[in-house]
Amino acid sequence: MNALLPAAVGVAADFSHDTVWLAVVKAVLILVFLLVSVLMAIWFERKVVGRMQSRPGPNVHGPFGLLQSISDAMKLLLKEDITVKAADKLVYLLAPMISVFCSLLVFAVIPFGPAVRIPFTSLVTPLQLTDLPVAVLYILAAASVGVYGIVLGGWSSGSTYPLLGAVRSTAQVISYELAMGLSLVSVFLLAGSMSTSQIVDSQRQFWWAIPLLPAFVIYMISMMGEVNRLPFDLPEAEGELVSGYMTEYSSMKFAWFFLAEYINMLNVSAVATTLFLGGWRAPWPLSAINDGMLNHGWWPVLWFLAKLWLLMFFFVWVRGTLLRLRYDQFMKFGWKILIPCALAWVAAVAVVQGVRQFTDVNLRSILIVLSVLMFLGVVASLLVPEKKGAPQRKARRVPFDAFAGGYPVPPLPGQKLPPSSRRARAVVVIAAAEPNGSDPTAAEPSPSATATAAADDGTKEADRG
Repeated sequence: MNALLPAAVGVAADFSHDTVWLAVVKAVLILVFLLVSVLMAIWFERKVVGRMQSRPGPNVHGPFGLLQSISDAMKLLLKEDITVKAADKLVYLLAPMISVFCSLLVFAVIPFGPAVRIPFTSLVTPLQLTDLPVAVLYILAAASVGVYGIVLGGWSSGSTYPLLGAVRSTAQVISYELAMGLSLVSVFLLAGSMSTSQIVDSQRQFWWAIPLLPAFVIYMISMMGEVNRLPFDLPEAEGELVSGYMTEYSSMKFAWFFLAEYINMLNVSAVATTLFLGGWRAPWPLSAINDGMLNHGWWPVLWFLAKLWLLMFFFVWVRGTLLRLRYDQFMKFGWKILIPCALAWVAAVAVVQGVRQFTDVNLRSILIVLSVLMFLGVVASLLVPEKKGAPQRKARRVPFDAFAGGYPVPPLPGQKLPPSSRRARAVVVIAAAEPNGSDPTAAEPSPSATATAAADDGTKEADRG
């Protein structure tokens, strides 16, 4: 039975000494950390994008413009709150609350560091609110429920653009959460657990981003689609949907959606740090100093925050570099590239893990070779041109008939009237200039009708004779 277990199983965090008041203090600290981090992220994004575009960015309010985010938050707090008359008021108010509440749940199972002694006390506790045997599934569930805030917000607004943004977000979540979930399966296979503290502990030798590079790349792409960031911000594309699902929201209700988006950026960055980048563990050169001294005490919090903000910089860098995709490109990329690659990688890792139970094979070298092969396969698939169908025959050019359908129509640019009598051309001109839309054929018969009437008259005259 032991031979069938995964190779690396970490040690779970011990919360047996935690009291109720300690859990409440941890929860409050996490809430404060997220709110302050959102203010910092807004300033950070403006500053980085400004530098990328040769602008100074915020530099007026406070030192280095640090108080700009606080002034913007106060503006939203004091702004007039407008409720749309056509909205379903209960759902309209509930939607932003759902988004914010679900975004605050994820950090409950994210480990900031190992067990430490609280200053001025003898109490030892992990730097984590709680942990679950299925903590990663809990994170995915919280992220999935949070999308209901976007969907209900767009639907309850009673407007077209928010509804389109809500429908897009539904398709986006279905597409990119599948790829994100599949990218995490290979981590579960190697770590042997879905507990976040055990996954961090299983990365003592090397981070899972190294042997599981394709899964890490798929997750990095999927997490941008999950949080509606460029180039995947289709639910709130201002060029076509004004503000998408947030169009009919103002004041603090708009601020709640805005807050949820930035907290979700911190959430997916923390999950990537925990599952792929060693969590709170120091990078390799530093982790070897003095027998891992920098992996104990309060130092790990510094490493965790450094990795977290490095991924936040990645978000901002992509936003300032890439353009928004078209919706068809977005869906094609999710369903035809990300999900098949994630499935193929999960199957490959499962086979390697099965072989390792019965043979002595170096896991790192096998997974690195598989990563290179998958990368080359994706590059080759992108370089090979798509197979074009048989060339279609050019449709036979049909001459323009101004009287087709029984109503004279003026020619469009590029169309020419066929040779006909002056009378027919006059009818077309009259039809084009008619202001009240009356049928000129009632007053002026067409040439074909005139010819038919003349033929009938000739027949009658012959019968009389």
